[in-house]
Amino acid sequence: MEEEKQKQTEVDDKKGTPAPVGKKHIVREYAESIVIAIILALIIRTFVVQAFKIPSGSMEDTLAIGDHILVSKFIYGSKIPFTDKRFLKIRDPKRGDVIVFEYPEDPSKDFIKRVIGTPGDVIEERDKKIFINGQLYVNPHEVHKEMEIVPREQNPRDNFGPVKVPEGSYFVMGDNRDRSYDSRFWGFVKNPKIKGLAFIKYWSWDSGKFRVRWGSIGRLID
Repeated sequence: MEEEKQKQTEVDDKKGTPAPVGKKHIVREYAESIVIAIILALIIRTFVVQAFKIPSGSMEDTLAIGDHILVSKFIYGSKIPFTDKRFLKIRDPKRGDVIVFEYPEDPSKDFIKRVIGTPGDVIEERDKKIFINGQLYVNPHEVHKEMEIVPREQNPRDNFGPVKVPEGSYFVMGDNRDRSYDSRFWGFVKNPKIKGLAFIKYWSWDSGKFRVRWGSIGRLID
């Protein structure tokens, strides 16, 4: 009888009958899949694209509170972790770009502003008007929600400079000019602190009216 069972087992083996899959094997496969997914997500977030949420109104009306945006991390060159070095750079930031960067006064916070001055530019503001290298510069996205002109002696909001942008740094301002805490107050953004170029809104939630801003979803940021 035992010989018959042994022969039957040998026949089954030759037919290729699959061995039963153990629970440990299944758990290991799931664990490996999760680890791979986490690694890929970290690579994408570090070198390709990252999501951010707009918390303030300093970039109105270009970006509203509750807008969720994607930021390209490779266009200015992906940063090598734990260094200030970049690789595979497509181009440098240019005037008009909307960028996300580490807030110079508190690197744990991310700020988003528009590039106004690039290395070597001389920036001056007179009664809310921006001059770059002596020429009036008007950005079509800028808005002024307060008519009052603040004297230079009080604060630099409406009268500032002239200052020259250092090499490797950028002068940035919010589109909501009268309600933006930017380079007029705390200085320049150094290139290594720039995280990327904001390029599209993928979601937008108006918490005040408790509704989705459907018209903003998928809209490119210019």
